Amino acid sequence: MKILVVRFKQMGDAILSTPVCNTLRETFPDAEIDFVCYEHVAPLFKENKEFNTITITDKVKNNAFRYLWKVWKITRKKYDIIIDLVSTPKSEWFTLFSGAKYKIGRYSKHRGFTYTHKIKEPIDFKNEVEKGLRLVEPLEKEYDIKYNTDFKLYVTDDEKRKMKDQMVAKGIDFTKPIILCSVTAKHSFKIYPLDSMAKALKLILDKNEELQMIFFGTPSQKNDMEKVKNLVGKEKNIFTNIETKSVRDLLALISNSDMFFGNEGGSRHMAQALDIPSFAVFWPKSDRECWLPFGGERHKGIISRDIQKDYGSLSWEEIFNLITPEMLENGFYEIFDKFIKNE
Repeated sequence: MKILVVRFKQMGDAILSTPVCNTLRETFPDAEIDFVCYEHVAPLFKENKEFNTITITDKVKNNAFRYLWKVWKITRKKYDIIIDLVSTPKSEWFTLFSGAKYKIGRYSKHRGFTYTHKIKEPIDFKNEVEKGLRLVEPLEKEYDIKYNTDFKLYVTDDEKRKMKDQMVAKGIDFTKPIILCSVTAKHSFKIYPLDSMAKALKLILDKNEELQMIFFGTPSQKNDMEKVKNLVGKEKNIFTNIETKSVRDLLALISNSDMFFGNEGGSRHMAQALDIPSFAVFWPKSDRECWLPFGGERHKGIISRDIQKDYGSLSWEEIFNLITPEMLENGFYEIFDKFIKNE
């Protein structure tokens, strides 16, 4: 049995797609399962043994001829099942070029003609994991599907040790709580206002001066991190000098932390996949229930709709600031006091 799962999107989307691969692995323990993702996403799954990754590079995805040639070569493997979780005109080429018995994708009135099964979005609410698993359902007619909603990432002991050594060298004390803080984000519309974030972090640190907060991000986000650090004014508690040169470094940093706090994004999904408790601020038009699957008591978040469902004519910053720093302080300590405080 050869199975191909297509999900070339960003990190959070890819992580929440892995339950499809896990379900297929439990159902077909001897199958060869390939997972198509972007090149920068693939390192997330380096230590995952449930499936193989096939990468789409920037050069390939931005060149029509290269892309079609890559898809053609991939599909020469003669897959029995193809599940197109992306279900876009671009991803549909995988099913067009394949003679697989099952070619499953999401329903669209104007495309998807190469699919053998087109799955409509559920009317009743489903989170992102459950929506992905809906595309496995057509296989139930022939197979006993063993569903698995878990999504996990793995860090080696060596990766974790090397990161810990760097953290200690940069001044981190592992006898005190370590909080990984996402004060910025890849997209500006997902960033909780920096001055409000600084106020929230100050309130959190005023209550517990033992906390060590690590700010992380790309070089282009360094200025925002330093701005928040200066606004908080508690320099000895905040670290912006821990380097993460790769996705694997970031995973190791998360795994060496006690809790994640800050803006929702791929890094928060990593924290949940590594079972590190988290509390996140969701951007106003996000769907928390969709993107925070099976969080339970250990993983929570807040969104402006919790305070005011109709945003009316409020500006983006005013909508975000419906969430007060005091609310973030309370959300942080709800998680911290339950899962970190007494460890």
